[in-house]
This record gives sequence, C-alpha cells and structure tokens, in this order.
Amino acid sequence: MKTGEIIFRDPKKNTEEIIDTLGGTISSELYDLRYWYDLPDFLVRDAVFADTSEMFCDPCEPVPGDKVRLQIRVAMDNVDKVVIHINGNAFDTIKIRRTSLFDYYEYTYTCGTDAFSYYFEIFNKVDHVFYSGAGIGDEEHCKQYAFRVIPVFSTPKWAKGAVMYQIFVDRFFDGNTESDVKTGEYYYLGGATVRSDDWYKHPANLGVREFYGGDLPGILKKLDYLKSLGVEVIYLNPIFVSPSNHKYDIQDYDYVDPHFAVLVKDGGALLMNGDTDNTHAERFRTRVASRENLEAANAMFATLTKAIHEKGMKIILDGVFNHCGSFNKWLDREKIYSGVPGYPPGAYVSKDSPYRSFFHFRDENAWPDNDTYAGWWDHATLPKLNYEQSPELEEYILGIAKKWVAPPYNIDGWRLDVAADLGSSAEYNHKFWRKFRDAVKSVNPDTIIIAEHYGDPADWLQGDQWDTVMNYDAFMEPVTWFLTGMEKHSDEYREDQLCNQEHFLGAMTYYMNRFVRSSLLTAMNELSNHDHSRFLTRTNKMVGRSANLGPSSASMNINPAVMREAVVMQFTWPGAPTIYYGDEAGVCGYTDPDNRRTYPWGNEDKKLLEFHREVIRLHNSYNALKTGSLMMLNASYGVLCYSRFDTDDIFIIVINNNTTEQEITVPVWRAGMLEDMPICTLVTTTPEGYNFEAIIRKPQKGLLTLKLAPYSATVLKNISQYLT
Repeated sequence: MKTGEIIFRDPKKNTEEIIDTLGGTISSELYDLRYWYDLPDFLVRDAVFADTSEMFCDPCEPVPGDKVRLQIRVAMDNVDKVVIHINGNAFDTIKIRRTSLFDYYEYTYTCGTDAFSYYFEIFNKVDHVFYSGAGIGDEEHCKQYAFRVIPVFSTPKWAKGAVMYQIFVDRFFDGNTESDVKTGEYYYLGGATVRSDDWYKHPANLGVREFYGGDLPGILKKLDYLKSLGVEVIYLNPIFVSPSNHKYDIQDYDYVDPHFAVLVKDGGALLMNGDTDNTHAERFRTRVASRENLEAANAMFATLTKAIHEKGMKIILDGVFNHCGSFNKWLDREKIYSGVPGYPPGAYVSKDSPYRSFFHFRDENAWPDNDTYAGWWDHATLPKLNYEQSPELEEYILGIAKKWVAPPYNIDGWRLDVAADLGSSAEYNHKFWRKFRDAVKSVNPDTIIIAEHYGDPADWLQGDQWDTVMNYDAFMEPVTWFLTGMEKHSDEYREDQLCNQEHFLGAMTYYMNRFVRSSLLTAMNELSNHDHSRFLTRTNKMVGRSANLGPSSASMNINPAVMREAVVMQFTWPGAPTIYYGDEAGVCGYTDPDNRRTYPWGNEDKKLLEFHREVIRLHNSYNALKTGSLMMLNASYGVLCYSRFDTDDIFIIVINNNTTEQEITVPVWRAGMLEDMPICTLVTTTPEGYNFEAIIRKPQKGLLTLKLAPYSATVLKNISQYLT
C-alpha cells in the first residue's frame, strides 16, 4: 500500500483527496484479529462495551410503549451467555449479529412511563462478570453505575454536541456608543459609574460599575465572525436592566437594558462629584425608566434574535431568578422609580407596595425605607426572592420565562443562575423547576434549559426539571487538573493532580454516570467562563488573583501548547463545547473580574484563532464527535487515549501532557478498527504549533504505535468506509 500526505482543510473533501493520492482504491480485506484466542477460555475484557448511545440503546430517547433494543458487544465466540438486569429483573439476551471482531447480544425491552436502569451479566467458560457504565465490576458496583434511561425525557437535537459561544456583553464589541453608560451616571457599590475610554485596559478590581460599552448592536455586527468561527449557539450573560456590568443584579426582568441596545430618549443631569444619592441621577432614570427606551431596547433584541436565526444559529439567555438587585423596580431601594408614572411604590419604600410579598423582611415595623430584607449570601445588593410566600412572584417569573421564549424574541433556551439555590427548601426548589420546565416547553418544546450547578445534578435531571448543566464536574475541573494541576480559579496548584490519569478517569467515570445521555450530550463543556480564571492563564501554574499578582502576570509563562491540548479535548469529548469569548483569540486573565477583559479586536492571537476554526470545523463535520460513543482505550501518567465512534466513523484521540516525547501504543481494535483499516491523522498539535497534514497509517494486529511530542495531541480517523 502506498502512503501519502496532503494538507487537511475540509474533513470530507480531504478523504476524497487522500483516495485520489493513493490511486483511487485501497484493498480493505479484513484480517482475522482474534489473536486473543491464545487463551480461549478467558473473557477478553477489553472487548466488552456498551453505553446508552444509539448504537447500543435504540431509541436512546424512547417514549412509553417503545420497544428499546439494548445491546452489548463482546469478543467473537468468547461468551457463553449474556443476561441483562432491568430494574432488578433478569432476562436472557440473544446474539443478533457478528463482525470480524465482535459478537453483539441484544434484549428488546418495552418501556413504560417510568425510568429504568440496567446492567449486564456475562458468562464464559472461566469468567463470570458484570458490566455497567463504569465498565466491568462486581454486581453491587454495577448497580451503582447502572445505565439509566428516562422515557419522555429528550433534549433538543440541535443542542447535542452544539458549539456554543458565551458572551459577556459589555466586553465583546461596542456597536452603539450613544447608549454607553456615562461616567457619573449613577452611584453603585461605593462609587460612581465609570466609562472606560481604553478598550484594552485591564478591568479594575471590584469594578462592577466600570463599563467598556459592549452591547447588542456590537454582537449584531459580529455575527458573521461567529458564523465563520463555526458557532452554532450564542449564550449571553444577563442583558436585562441592571446597574452592574455583569447584570446578575436585575432591575427589570421585562426589559433589555437600553445601555445594551438603543436610546430614543436621553438627557438629564449626571451625578455631581461625590454625590451618592441616586434620586439625583436624572440621566439614569430617563434611560432605564422611560417606556420609550425600554420598548426600543426590546425591539432591538428582537432584531438580533431574528438575525441570529437567519444565520442558522441559536441564542440562550441568562436567567437570574434566585435573586434580583437592590435597584429592582419591585424593591426600589435607590428610589429610581419613585414618582415615575406607571411604577407602583417599591417594597423598600412602602409596606403597602404590591411587591411586598416578593421579599422577606425580618422587621415588619421598619418602614419606610425597610432595609431588613433577606439578601442572597446576605448581600444587600442581591435581594433574595421570596417565592414560597408569594404566589404572585412565582406567577410573574414563570410569565417572564415564557415571554422571552415566545415571539417576537424567540430565544432558544435559558441558562439558570445558581439554580439549586432558588427558594428556601429543596422541596420547593424542585417544585418550581418543574413548573418552570412546563411553562417554557409549553411555548416551545425545542428550547434547552441549562442550569449552573456545582456537584451532583442527578436530582434535577430526571426529565421533569432541567435539561442539563454547565459541566464543571464532568469536564472543566477534571480537564483543568489533569492538564495544568490548577484549581479553576487559579487559587491552588496540586502536583498530585497534574497528569494524574487515575484521578481524571475516576472523576469522569463518576460524574459522567450521573447524567442520562440526553443531558450529557448537551452539557456545557467550558474551559473558561465569567466566574473562573482563563484556561490559558492556568497553564502558567501561578496561584493567585489579579489583586495580589497584578493583571500583567496572567499572561506570563503561559503554555499555548497545553491550551491546544485542551481545545482538542473540548471538541472531541461528549457534550456541547462552549467557548468563552476571547479564549479563541488568546485572552488571559485571573478569576473575576480579570477574566472579563475585552475581546482583543485587531490584536487576536491569529494562530490560536485559526486553530479553533479548524478544530470546530472538524467537530461540526461528524456526528460521531457530537453524539457518538466514548471509549477510553489507554491511559498512563500524562497520557490519555480515547475514541469517539458511531456506525459511520471512528475517531482516535491521543493526548500527551508530559514534558518529554512519548511512544504510545493504542489498542485501536477496541474501537472497532480492523487489521488493514487505514487510519488518517487529521490534526496534530506540537509545542510550537499545529498542523493538519493527513498521514496514512495501518494498525498492526489491532495496535497503532505513535510518537507524540511533549504537550501535544493528535486526532486520527478511519477512512476505510470511503474506500473500495
């Protein structure tokens, strides 16, 4: 067989070019790989595999009455019997098909309305083992990690493996300078607002009242950039009226902040120097309380969502429903709305406010100006919403949830801030999210509900509450520890976690098995976001924050090669790979607020940007990288080898996070790669950069030996299905 190299650009076109280079046809005769029959009586444990992907659980999102085909794969002629245990009942499976390597056993289960769990029991001449989501183990272990399927629970097809892009709006692009927050426009958290005149200035510590001018018109102007990058879903940090740049202290849930959109009415005095009384903030009141501005801001947002949809992308908004802000019109601590026509008195101002029940006041005799309301984590600027005592509040928020999903806005989903904190009891929390799901899905069943959550999310992922979560435990944290040894805030470095494959696999095995597949494939897989240090900064292994290390140190001694490894993992791991704006352009930064630097338009790291573009193109070209099975093939100190595959394609991904070159033998036969099956290198990263040269290799007896440079990664793919 000849070999050849070409430059890789379009994955599918590249394969055709390879065939041409090799003379048009390649023999794909299948050699017998049953070399394990040297010990014919023993179970070939590495051959056993099942999961809840469509290959092994069909349909993988069933409805009551569906006949679900549950399968497991074992080595050919290696097993006497396979039993499946479903909800405590045992059933014999039947052998349904055979390949040159494997036998497949199946049981057809008619599902009802309730969730069901299952695991397998395997018998051969010598061995008797059990198999579940954690692999082979004893029966109790397999019960703990049993596969789970929830009838009627499905997540939107468009969200499975979708490439998402998170935008912190104030720092992305200023498309309308006329609406920018003015210096001295109002007073908040110890100082007057500041409009930064330098787009590239590092954010100030505790600078929640510092604004750079990014807005929705800016996003509209950059949609072509996002589309060219390969983005499929845009997720925006909060955009509703709010006094801060982060807007997690919402002032008015009914309207987009005019500072983020457009002003049709303006004017009024700014605060005098040293004035802390916001009743004097006339310009601010005009901007955020005038119905003309509020309606125009909402119309501008509707224009943006329409443009996003016309480009074939989706949009998700940030829903902050656990707490609001002290500026909120329901509370009106700053008396922004006092005396403004159309606004009833706030609950801070008057005991007779129609919003009195929206908050919990500890002192019932402290009006007017009652500051004894409960705050989230006791923050006076973040009043906790009092759902249990206010059916009116619950109804209002459920109406808000539906409003933005419905025309003319038509958003495609909600990301829920601190979702597990909402309410004052676990019982109510779950009750509310059931109502929330029903409300949103009643308007558009194809919306996605993604919660911010740390820890085990299983109680909320039962098909009746959230769809999925921001994937800290089954992606961001294990990847960060393995590749950098750093905690996700850059607050700690642990040598024992760096390159520790056992810790990585243990965390992934446990937390990934807490998801049903519908949730896992839509989970936000982020390397960075607005709450944690930038991943590129974590590669410098410097412990600390901007306040004590200085912002310039965030880009010192960084290792872009480790960043490229992480990007390869992000776009080849199950879930929805989510880019935090600017990560693709080389933005550095410690944790909040330094992670909220502006996008460096004109000063991007072009090399890293193009790398993202090519890897995203690869991810978007193959369903196997979006919804396929994941199989770990091999792991050692600093080395991970895994496969993503479906019925059409097989990918092999190898990561070497060591400081030295490694020779790595990958058992590609486990992923179904047969003897004489050509395998093509699609992308390889190196300490210096990356390349997309297509190098053809052939496994020997089901094994592929590679030499990987330090801090490198490679993605390979079978090409035999295109060959005659």
